[in-house]
Amino acid sequence: MDFIKIDGSFGEGGGQILRTSLTLSIVTGKPFEMVNIRAKRENPGLRPQHLWAVRSAAIISSADVKGDEIGSQRLRFIPGEVTSGEYEFNIGTAGSTSLLLQTIFIPLALKGNYSSTVTVRGGTHVPWSPSFECLEGWLDFLKRMGFKGSVSLKRAGFYPKGGGEIRACVEPVREVQPIRVEERGELVEIYGISAVAGLPIEVAKRGKERVFQLLEQYGVPLNVEVKEVPSSGQGAFIFLKGVFKNTVAYYDVLGEKGKRMEKVAEEACYKLIGFINSGATVDEKMGDQLIVPLSLAEGNSCFRVPYVTNHMKTNVEVVKEFLDNIEISIKEDNKVIIEKNVK
Repeated sequence: MDFIKIDGSFGEGGGQILRTSLTLSIVTGKPFEMVNIRAKRENPGLRPQHLWAVRSAAIISSADVKGDEIGSQRLRFIPGEVTSGEYEFNIGTAGSTSLLLQTIFIPLALKGNYSSTVTVRGGTHVPWSPSFECLEGWLDFLKRMGFKGSVSLKRAGFYPKGGGEIRACVEPVREVQPIRVEERGELVEIYGISAVAGLPIEVAKRGKERVFQLLEQYGVPLNVEVKEVPSSGQGAFIFLKGVFKNTVAYYDVLGEKGKRMEKVAEEACYKLIGFINSGATVDEKMGDQLIVPLSLAEGNSCFRVPYVTNHMKTNVEVVKEFLDNIEISIKEDNKVIIEKNVK
């Protein structure tokens, strides 16, 4: 059996190399072998959140797996057939629920025969991963491509306690449409959330006030919800959504112990302001997250990001390992072009 060989230490060298490989392995039916998994990290090898990405991918596809244990830096994954159904995965830490769901959502949609429901427990608002609200944004983009599904937040999970829960419904689809976002159009409105868990609601109100001070300048409808989210731990976050005529940008910042909510709000606002000033059509993190689904679309796609992350560059190289006749180019103006059926 021929295995696609992946060096898990190249480029960004993190867990996304593994998650992208799992997704594309199931969709294409191509087995892979990965070595040096997270070799450059302080705690190399598989951590609980990566292990559960592997196990969830293996469960939905009846895969044959070797090396799926904590600390392992080598993995063999041979996918089988995807089975639709009801699934529950408990990461057991504050590991990202969003990243696990993104790993298996596309395979369940493209290879499943009927609706699936997925429950994931762990971290919903944790560093270095999409918050639940940004996950909703990712799904909104996928719906533009023809995917069908929904996500809901049952309980928020913050670092280090975790304990959050999200649920998703995934409908089967057989064709993915490309997206071309060349011009974003005018800014239409700004929506935000200032939220706390286990903290006084006044903290969230202070965050909202600071958002208004910084973003009222744009003269568009500005709606910021103050929320107290259910959670077994303490946490806070600011989420902002900039709605343009042709696209949407998503930014969030998590609260930290000792950081005033005004500072959290400022960081989130400055990120959105930076996007507005950049002329980009998709925010930098979303652009990274769209590489895999758009690489599976029936046609050519393009968008422009404010700046290109090493994370995105690494993701592009992994995609090329699994898919033939595809060209993904990143231009000097940060325009990303995905071309299919390239000889």
